[in-house]
Amino acid sequence: MSQSSPCLWTRLPQSSRSPCDRYKHACCSHDGNVYILGGRNSSGLGDFWRYSVVRNDWTELNCTSEAAPEELEEHSMVAHEGFLYVFGGILDSAYTAWRCPLWVFDLAKQTWVNCQRPTRPAQMPTNRKAHSAVVVGSAMLVYGGFVDMKGSSHDFWSLDLDTMAWSLLSGPQQASLGPGPRHSHSAVASQSCMFLFGGLKGLREQRDFWRWSSTSDTWTSLRNKSGPSRLMGHSAVAYKDSMLIFGGGESQNYPKNCLWRYNFTTQSWGQVATVPGSNPPDKIHHCCAGLGPSYKYSSSSSSSSSGIQPGLLGGKLRHFKNKCFPAPLTFLGSEGAIELETFSPDRCYGGTTLAPPSSPDHSTEGSMGTDAQLTGNCLTFENKSFRTQWSPTEELLDEEDHDVAQHLPDLLLVLGGRPWTRHSPISIWQMTLTDS
Repeated sequence: MSQSSPCLWTRLPQSSRSPCDRYKHACCSHDGNVYILGGRNSSGLGDFWRYSVVRNDWTELNCTSEAAPEELEEHSMVAHEGFLYVFGGILDSAYTAWRCPLWVFDLAKQTWVNCQRPTRPAQMPTNRKAHSAVVVGSAMLVYGGFVDMKGSSHDFWSLDLDTMAWSLLSGPQQASLGPGPRHSHSAVASQSCMFLFGGLKGLREQRDFWRWSSTSDTWTSLRNKSGPSRLMGHSAVAYKDSMLIFGGGESQNYPKNCLWRYNFTTQSWGQVATVPGSNPPDKIHHCCAGLGPSYKYSSSSSSSSSGIQPGLLGGKLRHFKNKCFPAPLTFLGSEGAIELETFSPDRCYGGTTLAPPSSPDHSTEGSMGTDAQLTGNCLTFENKSFRTQWSPTEELLDEEDHDVAQHLPDLLLVLGGRPWTRHSPISIWQMTLTDS
């Protein structure tokens, strides 16, 4: 990652119709929406929300049915072929021993479905917190976690999402061949591999880096001399040919705001610089969600395997035509703009002033305001999705079409985390990389 390619951070103000601020929650993205479940504020939370990035609004979803989870924290949630899979995170509960702490949400029907078997499977993981879960192929891989009374776990489980059958990939006997006992770590999937970084081994923070290959069923320790320091409570996503790691800290009370990038091809680390005055938040026990074509990996959503190239969609018009032009443009060059926001250098603002639409011809439906605290810069943020001009004979994609996700600019959202605000909407920060 070149140090001359910084990233831009902005905060997205939220309306009162939003989930409360929280930490130790779970989130994932699917078809242009972000789903967020549970976590903690001043107590455990059991609510479930969908965030539309295009419209910048929240919808609270039902989480009270018999098939829905109860209050959870430090659980995991992944998306695969039209379903969300939630695992672990149960608080003190009278949960029966025969039931697996797994819940499934049908995205098409927007309802929880019963995935419990009438008899206990021969093999299944017990409840745990602060584990990791990723999707590789048609399997959800779950590593580690904190198991009550036992502490950090080194169990490595696979859930076949076609048959819903669990299998133990490695247990105590193979602990010395991989990361070992671990919780509050991060993991991402890329191609046929899972990459795992840091976390807690017992009470001690770690900075080791591992790769699991599903083709050879082996762990490999990767070099990390120039990578992040010891971290726990951080978050990671896969981006293009890289892994992005944000936030976390060496302890609960000292969150960081560093963004790191590991390139799978060159096997090298680099800390990503920020646009001057664009200051990311210090966060720990937050969630990150990537949106846009560059954050998609093969099994993360049903639309990503459709074979349609982003931005083409059979010649239909694009919804987004936003550009990001920081002022001055010297570090970007003439071709370095990001498809996300419009920056107008003619007006200054600090705090949360929102700019009006730049043209009366553009619809303001789905307008997303941003706020920034910039020093030494004079920028106005205008972030909106709008319809471009088209002739009556041209077909425009409906905004509710699932393919709208293919039009999203690449952006990373950081949702919630500590420090948190007791009576405020959830904090959302948006990060955009300026490289191509």
